[in-house]
Amino acid sequence: MIDNLDLEKLDRREPDELTRLAEAVGQVGFLTVSNTGLSEDRVREVIETYRAFFHLSVEQKQAADMARTGSNRGWGAPLSEQVDPNANPDFKEVFDCGYELPPGNSYAARGLSVYAPNLWPAQPPEFRSIIQAYYGDACAVAMRLLRAIAGALGRDPASFDQAFDTPMALLRGNYYPRRPDWAGEKDFGIAAHTDYGCLTLLTTDGQPGLEVQMPGGEWQPVQADPGVFIINFGEMLEFWTAGRVKATMHRVKGGRDERISVPLFFNPSYDTNVAPPGSGRTISAGEHLTRRFQETYLHLKQNT
Repeated sequence: MIDNLDLEKLDRREPDELTRLAEAVGQVGFLTVSNTGLSEDRVREVIETYRAFFHLSVEQKQAADMARTGSNRGWGAPLSEQVDPNANPDFKEVFDCGYELPPGNSYAARGLSVYAPNLWPAQPPEFRSIIQAYYGDACAVAMRLLRAIAGALGRDPASFDQAFDTPMALLRGNYYPRRPDWAGEKDFGIAAHTDYGCLTLLTTDGQPGLEVQMPGGEWQPVQADPGVFIINFGEMLEFWTAGRVKATMHRVKGGRDERISVPLFFNPSYDTNVAPPGSGRTISAGEHLTRRFQETYLHLKQNT
């Protein structure tokens, strides 16, 4: 079962809610969360802003095409990603933006692609302001969730805080068109995969499509209307917690109607060691994320 939790109760560290959270992160790796402070109207505005962009002409979207860059900032065309090497490239479109380094930040001189400058479209004119504002607020919600997870695992709730002072947080708009007539068994909106990073905070327009692989191996649909968030976890947090938080396979096949989803991939600073505590190993968060991006984005794979 995919459980629904209340973020305000988690903020208060209510014992029953923390117990449910510990079970969700350790057994299923997916949950939904309500009462975040991000309203349905606010989320719908973000979704419709992305929809307006994705409905532009190809020529207009190409002005912000990430294929011209050495990073994952801007528009990604259909078939520009391949999360599963045994499936065909994903037929969705995306728009990615990330953390903007403040002046004088020590990462700025290192030329790291995970902190590349954002590439904003000219249309719709309100796109940048709406998406940037949501980015900041979604990051704050993700941090509240990580503090609750730390508490549920018996750790200091602030134990993750310092690692997120310069987050490699990526906000994405996903556009899944109607499943193409040509689609076969190896064609997906996004093929089966685990997320690469730490915590994913996902909102959708309410259309079905997302499927989660449950502990028994069966695929279960998960759906949430705007204002309710789907939460899952990536490989990085599974390492970092020595497996106490589970990274779970999921996919989107595509359906009869278009679908918009907006995930925030909330990841720590580049130099964070996300190896299991006490293991004596070093796993650089930034190196792991960079490698996984290079395996997925076709323009980065070609450059590599």
